[in-house]
Parts: sequence; structure tokens; C-alpha cells
Amino acid sequence: MFNPVPIETARNMPRWRRPTTLLFVMALCMPIAFNAWNALLNNFVIEVAQFDGADIGLLHTVREIPGFLAIGVIAVILLVREQVLGLVSLMLLGAATAVTAWFPSLGGILTITMLSSIGFHYYETVNQSLQLQWLPKARAPQILGWLLAAGSAATLVVYGLIVLLWEPLNLSYNVVFMSAGGVTTLLALVCLMVYPQFEAPHPQVKKLVLRRRYWLYYALQFMAGARRQIFVVFAGFMMVEKFGFEVHEVTALFLINLVINMTVAPLLGRFVAKFGERRTLIFEYAGLAVVFAMYGGIYWFGWGVVLAATLYVIDHVLFALALALKTYFQKIADPGDIAPTAAVAFTINHIAAVFLPVLLGLLWVISPAAVFGLAAAMALISLTLACLIPRHPEPGNETVFSKFTAAAPAE
Repeated sequence: MFNPVPIETARNMPRWRRPTTLLFVMALCMPIAFNAWNALLNNFVIEVAQFDGADIGLLHTVREIPGFLAIGVIAVILLVREQVLGLVSLMLLGAATAVTAWFPSLGGILTITMLSSIGFHYYETVNQSLQLQWLPKARAPQILGWLLAAGSAATLVVYGLIVLLWEPLNLSYNVVFMSAGGVTTLLALVCLMVYPQFEAPHPQVKKLVLRRRYWLYYALQFMAGARRQIFVVFAGFMMVEKFGFEVHEVTALFLINLVINMTVAPLLGRFVAKFGERRTLIFEYAGLAVVFAMYGGIYWFGWGVVLAATLYVIDHVLFALALALKTYFQKIADPGDIAPTAAVAFTINHIAAVFLPVLLGLLWVISPAAVFGLAAAMALISLTLACLIPRHPEPGNETVFSKFTAAAPAE
């Protein structure tokens, strides 16, 4: 059981035992706990703990600290295989989610959120690394699209049960948190016991890796983390605070997102494969700039709830195009750099996440529109950076400037 199985050999194993199948099971497992927590969070903290904008900003700053410290994965994989670390992290996420409602105070919620966040961010770091190591480059965009669809399907079941059963069964926050967290923990434990340890063809560098030629990838990751915080923290909070959405209404909005994502996610993978990372990311960031500007218009011009909900759905779909950033890195990276760079990238992605939510939470109290205006500006910066991606990225051709850098020594 503990003898590593090479990836090439594993592809001849029964389909349910293959590495790609494990990636799909993990993609199904994580959203059960995380998205149940996400669906209930805004209502739970407002109704039970009386949070305001400043409190929710503080909560998300605490939640993102483990993401900032994801670079610690490099040290952990010296002792534990990436696959094992990913599954143990999933178990921690599930266990912490299960007991969330037991601590209905600011201090308690912050503590439990920190624990669940360690599980979530270490899982995501390792999962991204395993995907890029285990998936062939030619099929990676399509399979990543299918993995997104699988995660959306799992979340659809969670949200659907909440919408259908919350009022008829008079469900409590504790019941939902316990059920979702318990299922994730159990599934991760089963995967840990059932699947063999898979061995990627290229040994990973187990030390800090910062390469100058990856600078554009680092910059895009930083901006993605800064921009996404505004969507994750404040878009959903707006629906509850401004428009008075209840738990089943917020979850119904999430369900619409999921149905659309399940339909379009595989198509998004094909879109990236056909049009390339450069065009895909330019399209994503231009769209996000418009969406965030219109979020601000909701406060500036008093636009209504229908537009707000529509923008929320469009926002969610555009963010799914971020899989192009993964495949851009896969194309330019040395194979042995994937694991350490995934950890470095997660840390870079979360630099802004550590301080932005709490600062923007204070700004939100003064002007919610200004928060979304700032997000639109961030999307425009990302758009500018995306224009620097070459049409055919590869080692030695990481940016549109690479040809000039390569030509310089010959002069």
C-alpha cells in the first residue's frame, strides 16, 4: 500500500484507482465542507454573532493568514508526501467546519476559521501541485474544466439540500455544519486508506524556489488574490446586508451559479485550449473590470437586486476562467518546480488577502461603492499584465519581453 506507484503504471490500473480519479474524488470532497460553511457564513455571523462590516473584514483576514503561510508546505513535504498532506488537510477542513456552530462568538469563530483555513489552503496548494504534475499538458485545460464541473456538482447537492430542507425541517446551523464537515472528513479518510501513493515522473524541488523568469506569473497571482478578496468577502455580504437575503435565498443564488458552472466549466477548458491563456485572461479581466464597476453603481445609482444577482452570477463564471493561469504556469515551468512554486504562488496570492479584508471592511462602513471601485481598478491592472503573456508560452518564452532578453547576450 505504501510503495509508490509511478504515474505511467497507475494509468493502467482500474479506472477507479487511477490518479485522475483521485483528483475527481478530492474535487467532490472539498466543496462539501467549504461551501456549506460559505453558504451559511454571512447569515450565521450576522444573526448569531452580530457582525458588522469591520468584523467580517477581520474574519476574512484571519481566514487568509494560512494562505499567506502556504509556503510552509515546502517544509512539510520534506516529511510527508504531497498526496498524504492533501488528504490530511481535507480532514482538518472537515473537522473544523463540523464544530463551527459550537463557538458563536467573535473569538470562537476566528479560532475555528483559522483551523479550517489551514486545512483548506494547504489542501488547495497541494491539490494544484498534484494536478499539474499528474495531468498531461495536452489535456490539462479540458480535465481542469471537468474538475471544476465536478466540484460544482458536489456543491450543487449541498446547496440544493440547504434550499430544500432549511425551512421545511427547520434546520439549525449546527446540523448543517456537522453534516457537511463530517462527510468531508469521512471521504478524505477513505481516500487516504484506499488509494495507493502515486509517484510523479519528475522529482520535486523541496526548497524555496523563486525564479526571475516566473515574475509575470507571480504578479498575476498577487493581483488575483487582491481582487478575489473583494468578491469573496463583500459581494455575498452585500446581498445579505443591503438586500436582506435569507439563508435559502443566498443559497439559491449560489445554486444558479453552480448550474451554470457545471454546464460551462468543461467548455471553459476547451476555450483555453483553443484560444490560449493570453486571450482567455484578457477576456476574464476585462469582464471583471466591468462587473466590479457595475457593483459600485448599485450604491452610486441605486440599481436593484435583480442586477446585483445577475452581476454575482457573471462574476462567478468569469472567475472560473482563472484555470488559464494554472495552465500558463504548467507550460512555462520546469517540471521539478511545480510543487515549491505552487506553495510560493499561494503565499503571493494571499499577501494582499492578509490585510485587504480588514482595511476594506473599515472602508465598507464608510463607502461600499469605493470598495468595488477599487476592485475594478485592480481588474484593469490584471488586464494590463495579461497582455504581457505571449501567444505560445513555454520555457524561455514566458513573457512578450522574453525574445528581447534572449537576444541581448548575442549583441
